[in-house]
Amino acid sequence: MCSPAPTDAELLAAHRAGDRHAFTELAARYRSRLWGLALHTLHHPEDAADAVQETLVAAYRRAGSYRGDASVRTWLHRILLNTCIDRIRHERRRTTVPLPDRDLQAGHSDLATELVTRLAVDAALAALPVDQRVAVVLVDVQGWPLVEVAELLEVPVGTVKSRCARGRARLAVLLGHLREDDR
Repeated sequence: MCSPAPTDAELLAAHRAGDRHAFTELAARYRSRLWGLALHTLHHPEDAADAVQETLVAAYRRAGSYRGDASVRTWLHRILLNTCIDRIRHERRRTTVPLPDRDLQAGHSDLATELVTRLAVDAALAALPVDQRVAVVLVDVQGWPLVEVAELLEVPVGTVKSRCARGRARLAVLLGHLREDDR
């Protein structure tokens, strides 16, 4: 029989003890989740990739400072969010948006509408204040429970709820033009 996979905390402890492969396994577990959150927060694949790389390097180097107050997952996501927030504060606005990763010849009849919608949603998310954007992305896009988001952001659950509510209200105004007319 196979032994059960080590927990995140066990992998981090093994890394701190000198296991050269433990952090690689831990990073592989979370790379795609980190990427998704970074992409929804930063809106640019290159920036998201850089943020994930910076996060993993920082976590690798700071593994000794992990206190265990939060789960390893939460710790990694907190490092990522701090990295994303720093990038947002220093970002220069870009005017180009990459096309979706799909074959344009595949016969998608409404690709133009889908792209316009995606661009509008990305622009609307980018227009939100950072605290609201992060809350909306974590809760509504990534599907995180409110309690975990509150732990990650180090704020009360009520604060997360209000940030989401304010963010959703702003998104509704910014994206109202996308609703189909009920004629």
